[in-house]
Amino acid sequence: MTTSVLGIADDRALGSAVRVIVTRPASLAAAKAAVDDVLAAIDVAASRFRPDSELSLLNARPDQVIKVSPLLARAISAALRGAELTNGAVDPTVGSAVRLSGYDSDFGSIARNGVAMDLVAHRVPGWRAIRFSEATRTVVIPRGVELDLGATGKALAADLAAEAAANIVSDGGVLVSLGGDIAVAGEAPADGWAIQASDDSAAAISDSEETISIASGGVATSGTTVRRWVRAGVVLHHIIDPATGMPVRSMWRTATVAAGTCVDANIASTAAIVMGEWAIGWLRTQRMPARLVEVGGRVHRIAGWPDWAESKLNPTIL
Repeated sequence: MTTSVLGIADDRALGSAVRVIVTRPASLAAAKAAVDDVLAAIDVAASRFRPDSELSLLNARPDQVIKVSPLLARAISAALRGAELTNGAVDPTVGSAVRLSGYDSDFGSIARNGVAMDLVAHRVPGWRAIRFSEATRTVVIPRGVELDLGATGKALAADLAAEAAANIVSDGGVLVSLGGDIAVAGEAPADGWAIQASDDSAAAISDSEETISIASGGVATSGTTVRRWVRAGVVLHHIIDPATGMPVRSMWRTATVAAGTCVDANIASTAAIVMGEWAIGWLRTQRMPARLVEVGGRVHRIAGWPDWAESKLNPTIL
């Protein structure tokens, strides 16, 4: 990516690194302010780590009909849609399972090593237990169920932030990255937005890493190698298998997907980690370009994801 003609701002929010890139550098401050407003609103609406967030208050009121804000309603709708599209591989009722596995606060404050934990495998309640009306913005959370919108909430924030910033950058384009959940909006650079596919979204830009280009939509990477912690020698991570309520044991180290929105990309990348070997056929059926990396390092490029060597010679915009 040619940074000399772009405006770039880096920050942190929602427990992740934030990067905002605009094609009109003079609009960077205004675009960044628009992004900040969206991220602050998402934090208040859907954070699992704020006791005063709308989501936390909702989880604390089981078996009651609660009318939620338009923003939280949109986040819940995206999460339930993800569950439906993946047949429950991505399920927002994993909240208690995530918390009990040790991810009970912002990731930056979680001890990387600790004492043993008693974890018991059991299926999560399941997304169909949630009663939600998009028309009335009402939701009922059954007792014993805890919503966690992590698999879609950050990606939704990226989509909304990019859209808000693009409205500021007239006749230009915007890229928003939230810890590797990437959304673009507006007019892309002539050769597209260059996106590096890495295990760690914080990795430095390198010629040794694969890069793709997109002109619209979003890219998301899910994996088990970055957001992880150890308890009595047992490695745990944040992606829960709804069938067991435990951190999934996947054949994939990382899954990167490009889609029409960052939300859809994140739904698919998370589902791929959970689905294991079945992910290849599912992604092909969905026609979603993806790059899956096995634990041992073997790379699978699916549904039009470009071959790395060929793309260096003839760059392809997905």
